[in-house]
Amino acid sequence: MSNNVPNVTFKIRARGESIGGKNPFRWHDVSTADIFPGKSVIIFSLPAAFTPTSSSAHLPGYEAKYDELKSLGIDEVYCLSINSPFTMLQWAKNLGINNVKMLPDAHADFTQLMGMLVKKGDGKMSWRYSAHVVNGEIKKIFSEAGMMDDCPDDPFECSDVDTMISHLKK
Repeated sequence: MSNNVPNVTFKIRARGESIGGKNPFRWHDVSTADIFPGKSVIIFSLPAAFTPTSSSAHLPGYEAKYDELKSLGIDEVYCLSINSPFTMLQWAKNLGINNVKMLPDAHADFTQLMGMLVKKGDGKMSWRYSAHVVNGEIKKIFSEAGMMDDCPDDPFECSDVDTMISHLKK
């Protein structure tokens, strides 16, 4: 893995100001070149939306301590998962996420280039990790131990928000 985040484009669904009706959303491309340059960013990735640890602790933890992360110089916080934009949007709504930005890596391009792609059952998922990225450069990455295909566990020891906060305070 290089020290820089991979260059990919994410397809997201964004609320369109001029779009009415029951589905006021439009497709929107967001690239890593839009997200990272000139900013201090936290990106964390998890196996899938609506999974137990991801929904009960990982994403809610970053949402709950968003203001503290901002006070430590973080510009944005992103949650990435190999899910469709529709799934990521509904998951965020379901959990009441207002601050953490959702990044659907639907084709796993970013995850694969980060070296974090694992097989699980009949699909592909991201290994659980968090990273502090400054101006596109990965300054620190916290990858859960035991990365392997079809891992019987879902370790969640170091990619949590408290570990990231401790890192940022150093």
